[in-house]
Amino acid sequence: MKDKMLNLIKLAVEDRGLLSKIDDIYTLYEQLQYNEDINEMAETLLEWLALKYQVQNMDFSLYDLEEDKKTNILKKGEPFFLDEEFSFYFIINTHTDVNAVVSFQAQNEEIYNIVHKERDFLDIAFFQISPILQCGIIKKHHIESSSIDSVTNVYNRKYLIKHIHKMISFSHDKEKNISFLMIGIDRFKAVIEEFDYDIGDKVLIELAKVIHKNIKDFDIVARLTGDEFLVALINLKSNDEAKKIAKNIIDEFSKTDIIVDEVNKQVLRKTICIGISSFPQDSEDINQVLKNADSFLEEAKKEGRSKFAVYTKEKESTIDLF
Repeated sequence: MKDKMLNLIKLAVEDRGLLSKIDDIYTLYEQLQYNEDINEMAETLLEWLALKYQVQNMDFSLYDLEEDKKTNILKKGEPFFLDEEFSFYFIINTHTDVNAVVSFQAQNEEIYNIVHKERDFLDIAFFQISPILQCGIIKKHHIESSSIDSVTNVYNRKYLIKHIHKMISFSHDKEKNISFLMIGIDRFKAVIEEFDYDIGDKVLIELAKVIHKNIKDFDIVARLTGDEFLVALINLKSNDEAKKIAKNIIDEFSKTDIIVDEVNKQVLRKTICIGISSFPQDSEDINQVLKNADSFLEEAKKEGRSKFAVYTKEKESTIDLF
């Protein structure tokens, strides 16, 4: 690919059209340098393709060669399949374990013929920007490694605290609340004592899956310590919605089979309790809201298994904290 780029430069000496194409490549390169992360890079690449080839629908993903796993970064426009008419597919080697994959669909036959004719030019362009994409991928991995709980693959406490003020700002803009669910597993220590930490991890992983099934994509889940999770439900209209979600999580998890012995088909079922408090209705101090959710988790546990308790100022005055 390097030889193709050098050959293009040589030919551009006598062909101003080719010189313009080289300028297009370096315009894209410079634009990508100002992007903060791989998501912004994908947006910039789409804008560049739209400007040159009127591309309106594009998929940009990352493919992990070691884990054989695809991660979608950007999907824009009408969905399409790679075997459909006018579709293009490019793999960008980033010289890491993760390659970038770009696919898009030309709007008509005329544009398809143009792109098809310039496919080598696009290969060269993608080769030139691969070092910047590499930096974006490395940065993404670094952020995730410091923000993700290694057992459950949900965010950790550090990430939640860092982003909590952004959620608050969003809540003010939309004039809606953020409801926090403090979730704790009933008698979790007994799992460790009766089985081991590996089974304990399985319980945590299954709970994280159930939580994700019952919330929206833009809600946030974090594992705090041990068996406790904190869920931020963004822009709910009322506490009734939060209560419904809490009940769904409690009911679904109580029916979840956790395999403890595959040979003997032995399974375990656990239960959870949840404390609920909302910002800014319950307090405009976010730390107080989290304390409310935590103390009402304890209240729910006092009532038995598979319970939830919603913070109210009236109930707060009757809570026995000790």
